[in-house]
Amino acid sequence: MDAAVAAIEESGPSGWSLRELARRAGVSHAAPAHHFGDKTGLLTALAAEGFDLLSSALTAAGDDLLDLGVAYVRFAAEHRAYFEVMFRPELYRADDPDLDAARTRTGGLLDRAVRPLSPGPGPEPDPDSVLAAWSIAHGFAGLWLSGALPPELGSDPEAAARPVLGKLFAGS
Repeated sequence: MDAAVAAIEESGPSGWSLRELARRAGVSHAAPAHHFGDKTGLLTALAAEGFDLLSSALTAAGDDLLDLGVAYVRFAAEHRAYFEVMFRPELYRADDPDLDAARTRTGGLLDRAVRPLSPGPGPEPDPDSVLAAWSIAHGFAGLWLSGALPPELGSDPEAAARPVLGKLFAGS
């Protein structure tokens, strides 16, 4: 997995082979196929691990939507290889039970934080509010990773994200 993360950081999620990963990891060329089946299996495991890492980062951030949004951006910046795979379902087996469970845990954290913004007395958050919050944090993270944001925002993704996300998330 570490070799896959390094390869993705260097050449993206599709610019390497299992044979190359085996060489990097110092194992037989058959070892990755034995453990993961194929490249898709490896990327599925990587996406599941990424959602688990993101879930941990969001849990550590607490219940405040702004803090969760900033933690989301920080995760993307610190775990770029995972982030590049997690939201590209064409790269992995989206129906994998471990991946689905990890993705569901992560989504539940966002749902809980968005609930105060949702209209109505029910226990479920408004799906549009959840999608809006995720889209804003994910969009900022993607812009940060692509280098498309103005240079005056500086080099700290958390410091750059907080005032921007705060325009919409503050007081949630």
